Amino acid sequence: MTARRGEEERGMDLTEKRLDGQEIFRGHIVTLQLDRVRLPDGKEATREVARHPDGVAVLALDGEGQALLVTQFRYPLGRELLEIPAGKLDPGEEPRAGALRELEEEAGVRPDELLELGGIYVSPGFCDEKIHLYLARGLRQTACHPDEDEFLSVSRMPFGELADRVLSGRVEDAKTVAAVLKAKALLKL
Repeated sequence: MTARRGEEERGMDLTEKRLDGQEIFRGHIVTLQLDRVRLPDGKEATREVARHPDGVAVLALDGEGQALLVTQFRYPLGRELLEIPAGKLDPGEEPRAGALRELEEEAGVRPDELLELGGIYVSPGFCDEKIHLYLARGLRQTACHPDEDEFLSVSRMPFGELADRVLSGRVEDAKTVAAVLKAKALLKL
């Protein structure tokens, strides 16, 4: 055990205090900041921070135990990913309302039941985005209406197969992995 770890266990204040910083980029979705901070030991360091709106993700299960999934090309990765329906919250939008909106936009369904599965920080080392996870059941078909710049393919997969793919590493999207594992534990499947 290191001295720092021992101090942490005894209640050392781990807070990093922002001294100053600057916005270095403002885009449509992210803002990038370069901040100077004071560390718990009194030294200074820099932190690169991506500010991103919070989001929602919904694991939707139909009456036959099939999960609704979307496949999207993810430009930063240069490939398609299999994911649960998800998206960013609009300014001032409550997570539950955002989850219902995204589920209908991307998968064309409305649920009778929407259970909160908690939230996750996908990459807290540099980004402040929190994704609120939900489990939807009792699905009623409506119509998909994705955003203008959003191209996706909707599919269904037995929940057990999806869970197996998550556990074997064949599903790599963090929000999907977290929602599937939380639902598996909650539903004892």
